[in-house]
Amino acid sequence: MSYFVIKILYAIFTQNRSNYTHNLNMIDTNFIQLYEKSFRENWDLPAFTDLSESTTVTYGDFAQLIAQLHLLFEEMGINKKDKIALIGRNHTSWASIFMATITHGAVIVPILNDFHPESMENIILHSDAKIIFIDQASQKNLNINRFTQPIISIPDLEMIKGHTSQTDNLKTNIEERFSLKYPNGFEHSDIKYTKILNDSVICLNYTSGTTGFSKGVMLTANNYAGNVVFAESLNLLLRGESIVALLPMAHTYGCAFDFLYALSAGVHIHLVGKNFSSTTLLDAFQKVKPKLIITVPLILEKIYQKKILPIINKQIVKSILSVPLLKRVVYARIRKTLFASLGGNFREVIVGGAAMSKEAEDFFCKIKLPFTVGYGMTECAPLISYDSHRDFVPTSCGRVLEGIMEARVDSVEPNREPGEIQVRGENVMRGYYKNPQATSAAFTEDGWLRTGDLGLIDHKKRIYIKGRIKTLILGANGQNIYPEEIETRLNNMPYVADSLIIKRKNRLVGLVYPDYHEMEETGLTLEQLESIMNSNRLEVNKKLAMYEQIGYIEIRKEEFEITPKKSIKRYLYVEENGNN
Repeated sequence: MSYFVIKILYAIFTQNRSNYTHNLNMIDTNFIQLYEKSFRENWDLPAFTDLSESTTVTYGDFAQLIAQLHLLFEEMGINKKDKIALIGRNHTSWASIFMATITHGAVIVPILNDFHPESMENIILHSDAKIIFIDQASQKNLNINRFTQPIISIPDLEMIKGHTSQTDNLKTNIEERFSLKYPNGFEHSDIKYTKILNDSVICLNYTSGTTGFSKGVMLTANNYAGNVVFAESLNLLLRGESIVALLPMAHTYGCAFDFLYALSAGVHIHLVGKNFSSTTLLDAFQKVKPKLIITVPLILEKIYQKKILPIINKQIVKSILSVPLLKRVVYARIRKTLFASLGGNFREVIVGGAAMSKEAEDFFCKIKLPFTVGYGMTECAPLISYDSHRDFVPTSCGRVLEGIMEARVDSVEPNREPGEIQVRGENVMRGYYKNPQATSAAFTEDGWLRTGDLGLIDHKKRIYIKGRIKTLILGANGQNIYPEEIETRLNNMPYVADSLIIKRKNRLVGLVYPDYHEMEETGLTLEQLESIMNSNRLEVNKKLAMYEQIGYIEIRKEEFEITPKKSIKRYLYVEENGNN
């Protein structure tokens, strides 16, 4: 059993509810002042550890890095509201540039390093960035000849492009200016940031969703404050505790909770910055023993699909699980070993970014893993709903954030008939940068943000996601077909790595990318695979209504293109195959 748990993470890729209330006008706590306070109070505590480099900086060290970057911005002529583009993996230098930008009064443009190079370049140009910071791994993919603005590498702060007599010795100049400004060294009292009101836009976060081209989401200090203050009210993390930041901080989910919330709470953030294997990740969990694990559904789903499901489907195990007493013993053993593999010290696993497989969710509920599923979107920086694992109701995405957000479902019977989920409140974006048409289309006439998600909401304000409006397929007789629900079932079948359900000539087709690694390990031939996939289709169809039946399976040789949240870029395959 222990061997199984050590191996289950190989496929990983890249409390009590508070009575906190607010009048949905503006968060009282000034967002920037949260960090002035945190850096002073936590001066000697460790702030960041770069696990790949085994280097650690304290909150005092981090505040000093920010002060040095403020001098660099002055040297480069960066003013309030100027845009600063930032490309790179999670790293202390990345975090310092993000924080230095917003405390300087400028606007950060974090760009995910796994975006397509052309998308990165287009985002930089569209954002009107005055300066570009980029890590060495991303530099080789970028065509720097498209840009006239200065480009600086991180973490070494060397000029890549934009040399002048003034910037040739940029790093030396900053060090000299820093020594002159702080002759007695940098101290607690030197942490004084520009006054930034909460209604100020501080970030342009470009989406790369499943339905089309990126849009620049204008996020305010208040949007982030709504997320951070809500998390603080729940005491998800306490001063001096540790977390492992797995998610890219350039995405709002990882940014809000692994980074901004943790930094405001005096937490020690351990950064997994480079591509990591299951071994290095398990080592990180064992070393750090995080108090909170923030992740996406894919991680737990892969654990369930690839390692747990094959074991519990064995006939002998099925027989054992049919005996209630033995079932409890087996489930307790699985839970204990899994818990230990993830560090053995966490209070909760928070899953977000996409809906979770019902079957995987059911199993983790059975073994009493302390997990919960939240709901959000980039346009809400990102949180809309959340429940503690103690209050979590399976298939839900938690309750709408009390006092922070409101939600409604555009349906005659919101608790029975799915409709579009629409939200408003503290976390809702200002709009899309230089795109008034998209901004207007994103909101209803009475000011609610259209999420594009189909769902239900119950009397306790819990949200239940059914799918995306743009992915909804109409059956021959007008029935609503939610492809995500069928894909979840298909993904749990043998040798299926990922799948997509589309409509082609009035038939539902399952596009499947097989688990070629597993095929190689078991010696399965392509001919055998076709037979297994047809059996998978028939097995899944037994659990579906007639109008949801999969007509046939089409095996793909190449992986699907995915977003940073590991969702398939559905629009590429829907358009390609003439889906209606």
